[in-house]
Amino acid sequence: MPQPVQIVSPWGSKEDRARERNDKRDAVITAAVRLFNLNGFHATSLDDVAKVLRVTKPTIYHYYSSKDEILFECVRRGLNGIRDAAAEAATHGGVGLERLQILIHAYALIKTRDFGICVGRTSDDQLRPESRAKFRAMKREINDILQGVVSEGMADGSIAKGDARLYAFTIAGSLNWITRWYDPSGSMTPEDIADGMMAMLTDGLVPRE
Repeated sequence: MPQPVQIVSPWGSKEDRARERNDKRDAVITAAVRLFNLNGFHATSLDDVAKVLRVTKPTIYHYYSSKDEILFECVRRGLNGIRDAAAEAATHGGVGLERLQILIHAYALIKTRDFGICVGRTSDDQLRPESRAKFRAMKREINDILQGVVSEGMADGSIAKGDARLYAFTIAGSLNWITRWYDPSGSMTPEDIADGMMAMLTDGLVPRE
């Protein structure tokens, strides 16, 4: 009776191949977002990304179809992080002001990280129309959560009465601007920034006698 053929396949299982592909896609995105943040989207080419990864440009196209797709994936990850943090804070216990403080702190921290920085430095006109529409929709969703927490704080008396929409825009604008001045090599740590922004942006919302 013939013996079964036994050999160690260099291709691994289906799950192994999927994991390897995801790891390589993540490596492309990580290299790209850091170059976008350092040099700007327009000044960064896919050749630059390939050089950092020590691969050829056709290898990049094996994982992403265009630089626009890569940019959208970068901002999508950043916005998803903010949205998830905002949604989690919105369901936290306590009064509205306490939930808002948690939200602002988490939002500020994300704005000091690669994908959060990319969101703040990406304008609508850098994306193709279909990506631009998704980008705007995700930002509206985050603003709706933020505005909802502010409104809840006004309703329970922990936040001074006012225009919740204006409050939300002001808070988001201040947090988004972190990406313009944050210096990872500076004296302020991400926690310092998050603590400071949380205090400054909520102190003025406390009801006064």
